[in-house]
Amino acid sequence: MTTAVLREMRWWDIEPVLELEKDLFPEDAWSRGMFWSDLAHARGPGATRRYVVAEIPSETGGGVRIVGYGGLAAAGDVGDVQTIAVAREHWGTGLGAQILTELLRAATAFECAEVMLECRVDNVRAQKLYERFGFEAIGFRRGYYQPGNVDALVMRLNDPSTSVSAQGTEING
Repeated sequence: MTTAVLREMRWWDIEPVLELEKDLFPEDAWSRGMFWSDLAHARGPGATRRYVVAEIPSETGGGVRIVGYGGLAAAGDVGDVQTIAVAREHWGTGLGAQILTELLRAATAFECAEVMLECRVDNVRAQKLYERFGFEAIGFRRGYYQPGNVDALVMRLNDPSTSVSAQGTEING
């Protein structure tokens, strides 16, 4: 399988990201406006967001295809993983860890003392990834994911810089 390259997400990536979003999260997919809003805060001296996409060469020749993405928001000394997604055919390849590593590097650059996230209680695969990075479950948000009324597991990581250095994952691009 071709190794994915990570790069900053830009506005022109929203449409292909939405396609992946709708496939992976059919009940509670993010809207175009949600991505636009977060990307509006991802550049410049006052940036508080970091969004990345993972690309591979297109099978049809020429161009690239987005096979994953992730985003982090920072407020004060707290980072929040907004979203991480990996195309089904890339599950188990380490791409989720690669994206999470980049988001934790961003949290470190934003000087976040801790990073929070919510994860569906039924997404055990994602929970195992987060636990590998040192995230710990700290609570639940009942009915957080709508319209399916699925609970969210709230997880926290203290000192993201320690987790990133322990992972040692190489980021391309």
